[in-house]
Amino acid sequence: MEILNKIIKNIPYDKLLNSLIVLIISIVIYKIITFFLNKSEEKSKLFTSNKSKTYLKLLKSIIKSILIILTILIILQINGINVSSILAGVGLFGIIFGLAIQDWLKDVIRGSSIISDNYFEVGNIIKYKDIEGKVLVIGLKTTKIQDLKTRNIISIANRNIEEVEVVSKYVMINIPMPYEVKLSKAEKAIDDIIELIKKNDNIINCKYKGVNDLASSSIDYQLEIECNQQYKLQVRRDSLRSIIIGLEKNNIEVPYTQIDIHNK
Repeated sequence: MEILNKIIKNIPYDKLLNSLIVLIISIVIYKIITFFLNKSEEKSKLFTSNKSKTYLKLLKSIIKSILIILTILIILQINGINVSSILAGVGLFGIIFGLAIQDWLKDVIRGSSIISDNYFEVGNIIKYKDIEGKVLVIGLKTTKIQDLKTRNIISIANRNIEEVEVVSKYVMINIPMPYEVKLSKAEKAIDDIIELIKKNDNIINCKYKGVNDLASSSIDYQLEIECNQQYKLQVRRDSLRSIIIGLEKNNIEVPYTQIDIHNK
């Protein structure tokens, strides 16, 4: 009990209280700033584009990082730690410190270049490795995307931008038809298919590009479908369904590989 009483007596309540006050003030300041930024976003026409929204989200991230650093430094000073000597010491250990934060710096620099170079914006669809997702947030260190297949939220370190591909708004689909079908009949069927595809949701346009391949068992005619990037997977499914309906309507069978066996 005596040891516990000594510990309780030695607790610097004034420093703890001051530290808590600083922390609360920092949180309140951040909430006030983000509140006004959000209100400005709702009322102003300047934040209607994806690029403007991206800049706003990055600004919030920068403000949050600055407040966190300042809060930590003030709390250290309150608790008797000489912040000035720490900051002066950083110069002596600059090389070690630089090595420790080099990945962080790469992320910040890449994050800035993503926006300045307009590589992609909030709302765009990008591909990272085997994942296609919608960009939700571009921060100082990471970019968050939502996987279109699973709806999972994935964080990508900004230094990995070289591995990111911006997904186009075009879906290229081949329509295979038997060699027995004449070109005039095939292109008549394609016209019907295009009209069916245009009736689907999220379709901007659909064009016939011509003969794409003379395959082993079919002639492949190519369509270029312009659509909302976010719904590319569903657009492809709907388009394939429309192709089957269009071919059936024109009495054209979907070709498949056949093996001829000859007996002597």
